[in-house]
Amino acid sequence: MPITHITVRGARQHNLRDINVRIPRNTLTVVTGLSGSGKSSLAFDTIYAEGQRRYVETLSAYARQFLDQIERPDVDSIEGLSPAISIEQKTTSRSPRSTVGTITEIYDYLRLLYASVGAPHCPNCGRLISHQSADQIVQRILELGFGERVTVMAPIVRGRKGEFKEMLDQLDRQGFRARVDGEIMDLSEPVNLDRRKNHTIEAVIDRILLKNPPVPTTIPAATPLAAGKPSAEKRLDAAVAKALQLANGLVLVAVTGSEEQLFSASMACPDCGLDVPKLEPRSFSFNSAYGACPECHGLGSLYDLDPAKVITDWSKPLLDGLGPGSTSQYLLRLVHLAADRYKIDLRTPFEDLPVKQQHILVYGPPKGEAPRTGFHGVLAFLRDSIEEARSDSYRESMMAYMSATPCPVCRGKRLRPESLAVKIGGLSIADFTALPLNRALSAAINLSFTARESLIAERLRHEIAERLEFLCAVGLTYLSLDRNATTLSGGEGQRIRLATQIGSRLRGVLYVLDEPSIGLHQRDNNRLIQALIKLRDLGNTVLVVEHDEETIRHA
Repeated sequence: MPITHITVRGARQHNLRDINVRIPRNTLTVVTGLSGSGKSSLAFDTIYAEGQRRYVETLSAYARQFLDQIERPDVDSIEGLSPAISIEQKTTSRSPRSTVGTITEIYDYLRLLYASVGAPHCPNCGRLISHQSADQIVQRILELGFGERVTVMAPIVRGRKGEFKEMLDQLDRQGFRARVDGEIMDLSEPVNLDRRKNHTIEAVIDRILLKNPPVPTTIPAATPLAAGKPSAEKRLDAAVAKALQLANGLVLVAVTGSEEQLFSASMACPDCGLDVPKLEPRSFSFNSAYGACPECHGLGSLYDLDPAKVITDWSKPLLDGLGPGSTSQYLLRLVHLAADRYKIDLRTPFEDLPVKQQHILVYGPPKGEAPRTGFHGVLAFLRDSIEEARSDSYRESMMAYMSATPCPVCRGKRLRPESLAVKIGGLSIADFTALPLNRALSAAINLSFTARESLIAERLRHEIAERLEFLCAVGLTYLSLDRNATTLSGGEGQRIRLATQIGSRLRGVLYVLDEPSIGLHQRDNNRLIQALIKLRDLGNTVLVVEHDEETIRHA
């Protein structure tokens, strides 16, 4: 006989007193009652806890050591249980790196979509970036300067885990040396790499001294114009071709006295000469060094001293309204020297000073102007004092004068300029994630691709649109995918998890929800009920702790 009910006998968890109850499976069932009557004790602390405990016990001993041990609830027996999933109001991620997009995994599909069919543009001039040939790369290297020594390298491994013994042996057999994690190594000796750490390996192809080009003279009529290249240029041609072959279209060039430059045979701006590495999903991840903004490391904001907090009272002169640092005689002397140098009246209330003078006192003299007085601004002095402080209590006390401000480089978008310049339908990935969910859904539905792109992108577009539909169905149309998870309310987090579970399309699962209708408008409440019904119709048992009358009537 099929099991049609979850049967609980003798539940005594918390304030339950020998409760016996039968809950029909594959239905939407509401547990309701007065506050303190034991609704959560029955639904979460008894039924969900036992379902979770039994599921964990089916795992191997090795897997169980990484999971919290769940105590058996105080109950005589529970029959007919399925693997249980709890959707509570306190389960939202509190990591500053989590967003609505990462929680729902929509951002993972977006990264794959942009890496596959995104059109890279130059972050400087906005021009579409196209392929460049080996000859064009050689010309770009020659423009870096004659009379310099050039090292041509092939970046074979870029930030990947592994030991790479076979690859290093192959390079050794071909007669190459390699730069491993920034250090030139002779591969005739064994190179032992930690397989659990990221490594970067570049094969050193050649080192060439670029001689100055000969002074042009009158060419005899019988001499062909392309009589041949100088030997150094021929070596450079061969080295670039070999590097492109080894590194799948990439070549790294180090010129004495200047920064290393990465050239790509696939993408380069014809005007600015800016090269963009091959697009990968990690190029659009703000949790990866290959995609994150180098200034804020993917957080989108910088935690720094706030002038509005450092100067506690702007209606007073600076030295009277200054908070931290007001007792430092050294800082006071520097301020007086700067005031004399820039003709600033320190007796004037700070808010009445011209903006330019306020800026000098807070941030120091303008860039390019040497601070002859040794004064770099109040904030710079305080930053130095924090870095040099040996006292943890002092550092903690200075946190009260700091605020999170948008990153000046990425402007809160978290990604590198090269990643932000990749577009689909005129939208960068940051532009797409900034849209309200209902507009993002429309944008995803209306994306158009060429026949070739559709082979890759259509499945991804469908998955993104479908998950956005689930989020809109539970009344979250006003959120955006870039919304930080730490700013979500408990109810919003619960509905996001609910939409995620609908999208996962699991069957035969027991879902336990904690008052999902709290704080909802009546219109959104109807959407929520339909989402619960859809979850049930997939073949699941939905158990809801709820006070809402409309939800009860649908159960």
